[in-house]
Amino acid sequence: MKALSALSLWRGLLLALVLAGATWPAQALRIKEVAAVQGVRSNQLTGYGIVVGLDGTGDQTTQMPITTQSVSNYLQQLGITLPASMASQLQFKNVAAVIVTAQLPAFAQPGQAIDVVVSSMGNAKSLKGGTLIATPLRGADGEIYALAQGNVVVGGAGAAAGGSKVQINHLSAGRIPQGGQVERSVPTPLNDGDTIQLGLDASDFQTARRVAEVINARLGAGLARALDGRTVQVRAPQDPAARVNFIADLEDLELQAPTPAAKVVINARTGSVVLNQAVTLGPCAIAHGNLSITISSTPVISQPNSFSQGQTVVAQKSNIQINQEPGRVIQMPPSPQLADVVRALNTLGATPQDLLAILQAIKAAGALNAELEVI
Repeated sequence: MKALSALSLWRGLLLALVLAGATWPAQALRIKEVAAVQGVRSNQLTGYGIVVGLDGTGDQTTQMPITTQSVSNYLQQLGITLPASMASQLQFKNVAAVIVTAQLPAFAQPGQAIDVVVSSMGNAKSLKGGTLIATPLRGADGEIYALAQGNVVVGGAGAAAGGSKVQINHLSAGRIPQGGQVERSVPTPLNDGDTIQLGLDASDFQTARRVAEVINARLGAGLARALDGRTVQVRAPQDPAARVNFIADLEDLELQAPTPAAKVVINARTGSVVLNQAVTLGPCAIAHGNLSITISSTPVISQPNSFSQGQTVVAQKSNIQINQEPGRVIQMPPSPQLADVVRALNTLGATPQDLLAILQAIKAAGALNAELEVI
């Protein structure tokens, strides 16, 4: 009883915190938390390479001829040419063909180091203990922007013996911290033109207007104007150093957090339902009941008489039971706050899966003042 009371107390405290959060005042946000300077972005890099030094956990080259061909090409670059008949018979179980990916940060300069991710593309069992040889990383334009090489760090372990296998996390992918070296920088349009543009994280006309008003009030009238619900244009100094200082001051400006749009997010796979504080509920009536069908099967044995030369037959006898609980009509009062919405939905006593259908029906009836998003 004490454990049950403690559990009930924790549940009540958690519910009180959630409901109290619905009435907390909006907090101030910085511009850098709702917008970013357009053109200042990272770029995706990718490349194909081979990992060597594995302990017999590499690709089975009889099923992965691409690994044999890659090793032959690499040795040929080093001045070692293998006959075609010999290359096709070699077994490189200590080698694995991999795809190498990385993100080239904005303003990255040649010589700087970046992290790379190495993922097996064949049937290698593990990349643990392997070394990636020099691999060029290319951008979307096909140009080489970085080179990757180093020891692969795999966050997992595994063992197999006697037909049994135990594995923790994935062994066919790993990282090389600071394993990539930037060879070419990507030009950015930060210093081009008389203006910069701020791109909002979410399209909202109210937020765009507030960002422009805060910039004009704090940094100078007429500097900023909202072009649409996601873009704010700001006049900036021409000198690169002065422009950097201007952007640094601009990003630290505070603005009142905008009122979010009312939204209910439903995860159809897990049954999770999340409501924000702007969700309201209109008056409606709901009838909710459960229908359960139980099917049971009982084996029935037919035994023939002695000396009848018959055969014993096993049959199945099915029994179907249908149980439908009576549903009662519940009147839902208008709920102007999230706490009232949660309290009204709890009175239904429905499971999360049933709640998905109930919320969709309330929305279809026009009583749920929120956008439904199913993920």
